Amino acid sequence: MRKLIDSFRRSFSARLSLWVVSFAALVFLAAMSYFFFVSRRYVREEAILRATQVVENSVLRLNSILEDVEISADNLEWLVYRHLDEPEAMMEYTRTTVQSNPVLSGCSISFEPDYYKGHHYYSAYSGYIGGTLQTEQEGDEDYQYFYLDWYLQPKLLNQPCWTEPYSDWEQDDAEDRQTQRMVSYCKPLTTADGYIGAISLDISLKWLSDNLSSVKPYPHSYSILISRGGTYLVHPDPDKLFYQTIFTEGLITPMPEQDELGMSMLKLDAGYRRLLIDGKRSYVFYTPLKATGWSMAIVCPERDIFGRFNRLRGLITTIDILGLLLLFFTCFRVIRKTLQPLSDLARQAEDIASGHFDTVLPENTKPDELGTLSRSFADMQSSLVTYMDELQRTTANKVRIQGELQIARDIQMGMIPQVFPPFPERKDIDLYACMVPAREVGGDLYDYFIQDGRLYFCIGDVSGKGVPASLFMTVARNLFRATGRQGLPPADMAHRINEILSDGNEQLMFVTMFIGVIDLRTGDLEFCNCGHNPPVVLRRDGKPVFLSCQANTSLGILRDAKFEGERVTGFKDTPLFLYTDGLNEAENPEHEIFGSDRLLAVLGEPYTDAETAVKRMQSAIADHVAGADASDDLTMLCVEIKTDGLD
Repeated sequence: MRKLIDSFRRSFSARLSLWVVSFAALVFLAAMSYFFFVSRRYVREEAILRATQVVENSVLRLNSILEDVEISADNLEWLVYRHLDEPEAMMEYTRTTVQSNPVLSGCSISFEPDYYKGHHYYSAYSGYIGGTLQTEQEGDEDYQYFYLDWYLQPKLLNQPCWTEPYSDWEQDDAEDRQTQRMVSYCKPLTTADGYIGAISLDISLKWLSDNLSSVKPYPHSYSILISRGGTYLVHPDPDKLFYQTIFTEGLITPMPEQDELGMSMLKLDAGYRRLLIDGKRSYVFYTPLKATGWSMAIVCPERDIFGRFNRLRGLITTIDILGLLLLFFTCFRVIRKTLQPLSDLARQAEDIASGHFDTVLPENTKPDELGTLSRSFADMQSSLVTYMDELQRTTANKVRIQGELQIARDIQMGMIPQVFPPFPERKDIDLYACMVPAREVGGDLYDYFIQDGRLYFCIGDVSGKGVPASLFMTVARNLFRATGRQGLPPADMAHRINEILSDGNEQLMFVTMFIGVIDLRTGDLEFCNCGHNPPVVLRRDGKPVFLSCQANTSLGILRDAKFEGERVTGFKDTPLFLYTDGLNEAENPEHEIFGSDRLLAVLGEPYTDAETAVKRMQSAIADHVAGADASDDLTMLCVEIKTDGLD
């Protein structure tokens, strides 16, 4: 391997061939990636359409079957009421109903105990037992039907209903009973005297499972059907039928995707999801049977949907690799032969490479690239002198740019108020702030002014750093002043600033900003926090706490964003400390951030005035970073409205 690498280093032909093949490979990769991406999307869309149609057709067919069952129950109810005094006729009605409905596994007309004189139990039942349709009176001491769900549910609800899955007995003789699992459509029988019994039409879960399992849009796809409570009515795994719900596996091993699918199906939603089932990525297409509250789904493994696509992709990739190898060897031979004169020139130019710039190269008058290269070597000595001159000019330009950046920093800092105290005639206002850009110019800002007896103030942090951030910061600061001068409340200021910053914001820059207005007479604070760090409220007699703020988006992202303002009354004699994330995210050489805990600890020291609080925090930050380069701009502002400072 090392010899092969050395050979490539020494051979320009090999390297050039490799570059050609690499470029071709990139073109192939881009083209084929796009082709595979589009093809996979088309395959996926076709699969979604196909599976959705299958599941919708299956639901339509199943709805039709269930509607037939409900119609049969209505017809049977009419017969029962007409011949209510003929208990023997009930046997024939159940038998006729089962015979005329192939989907039914059984039918019963059951009455309250002692409804018929001489019959404590009377439940006329017809059903398939051992493959033969049999009719019998199924109530006895061992089978007290009036305590079972299919009898009690219509009685309690006083309306027709579909039951949850349940087990009932398939009776061959008095001693031989076998369990069968089913769901039933139950309808109450009532007279003027009240509830007298119930009609129950049974559908076997096995019949449902066999009927729906035949629906296979793909070889390894399968159908599931869940009840109102999430119990499996149809599933390829018989162990899950009746005893498990769609959430059972999630109780043992967390399966949030499957739980979300189950919740969506129980809400009777329709759609599809991609999730992991039994360790395989699958698409699940589901739609509800709203009349029953059930939901059906078809599970299609991803490998079935994209199987042919993946095989085609593998074949095309193999052909591409073989083609690139052939291209490499062809290019190598052609380039090596073409560049042989270049090798000769390289040997003659070794003296120049060793520093002998006055070496005269053999004259080459050919008009091709090699001739041009030879003449270029002849001009190299004078070119080097020119290069040195250019280097000097470049150095001078760099010094000039540094000076211009320093001027830009001075201009930016001059836009930020830096005279403290800012309002010497106002003894009731204690305010101090500072800003330290991470580069020559930065994107942080703060500002304040008094208008109509109210103190307007803000602090902000523009995304990014350097000159773009400083320009965006200048616009944001000017907009703060312009909207504030209009007397707008903070939320309206934020809304207007956001509208203007969002227009034409092709670079998608944004600014987090806290906008506050304090009524100097009442001390009430109005504010709107636009995605900024929450300020800290300093208590003279207690621990500092973060100000509870409503969550709003940053400015400049969404033009139609809504902003909510908040109000705190009686904020006098309560210092408020504002800052940008350059404070709590300041890192020391071990990349440990300053953090909120240290922030609160420093602010928890006895408070004297705003300037002391800000400078104490500056000192704490300097101790923490221990000389490490600043990763972000740092800005702080502390303000307090004093009661005893009023005239």
